[in-house]
Formats: sequence, C-alpha cells, structure tokens
Amino acid sequence: MRIRWMIAVLTLTVATVLWAQEKKVQDPAESKELNDQAYIRLLRTDLKAKKEAVVKEQMQLNDQQAAVFWPIYRNYESEQTKLGDEKLAIIQDYAQNFLTMSDPKADQLAQRVMTLDEQRLALRKKYYELLKKSLPTILVVRFFQVENQLQLILDLQIASNLPIIEQAE
Repeated sequence: MRIRWMIAVLTLTVATVLWAQEKKVQDPAESKELNDQAYIRLLRTDLKAKKEAVVKEQMQLNDQQAAVFWPIYRNYESEQTKLGDEKLAIIQDYAQNFLTMSDPKADQLAQRVMTLDEQRLALRKKYYELLKKSLPTILVVRFFQVENQLQLILDLQIASNLPIIEQAE
C-alpha cells in the first residue's frame, strides 16, 4: 500500500510539472523549447530526492544492508543520469525535426532510442549483478521492481507530452 501511495505522489509531482504543456505545436522551434523545458524541469526538480525517498521506504534496509546498498545506488543513479542526458538529446533532435520528419531521420531517431533502451537494460543487468554479490537476491529484485515502476511512470509522463511524429509534406 505504501508503494502505491508513494508512486501516486511521485506521479502527481511529475504530472504537475508537465500538465501545463500544450500538445499541439505550431513550429519545430516551439516544439523543441517546450520539450526541452518539460524534460529539464522533470530531471532537475526534486524528483530524484523523491525517488530516493520511495526507494528508501520500499527497501526497508537494516544498517548493514544500507551501508552496502546506498553507495552502489548512487553510482547507478549517476550512470542513469548519463542515459537521461542521451534521452534529452534524442528528444531535442526529435523536437527539431518532428514537423518535417523524413524517413532517414525517423530511422536515425528510432535507432538511437533502441540503442538507449539496450544501454538501460545493460545498466540494470550490471547493477543487478553488483548488488546480488552483496545483498540478498530478494532485496535486489525488490529494488529493481520499484525502480522499474518509477522508470515506467517517468517514461510515460515524458512520452505523453511528446507530439506524435508527422510525415513531411
């Protein structure tokens, strides 16, 4: 029950940040600006602190487990931030081109998104193995279950504010 409440609070926070966004965009420059602002606000708010609070609440680690978990978690988050920067770059590229999208550009963006998805999965696998060496597997799986739920919420919020791709006339 606590996780649902915390996720609801986190979702509400993210939704509030993005709610004022207008989905219909008249030109690529405006689209780029709106998407940049939304994504940057999303990443730069206290969302990370709230995310950490949710993780802390759900993990329920003893002192010994916490001493092992939190340094690894912070390294994981640091690497996640780098992937977030790449996602921002893809969104900026998309925003600049979505009204005049060509097949080659659409393919390039799709390839970048798939590469990013593969990198995210590789990062999860890497940290799953690292955590599993030091913590009970149940705790590690719990972390990735919570992490997955939070990431899905974040991804949904971002995706719901991106305009649907247009074909160039």
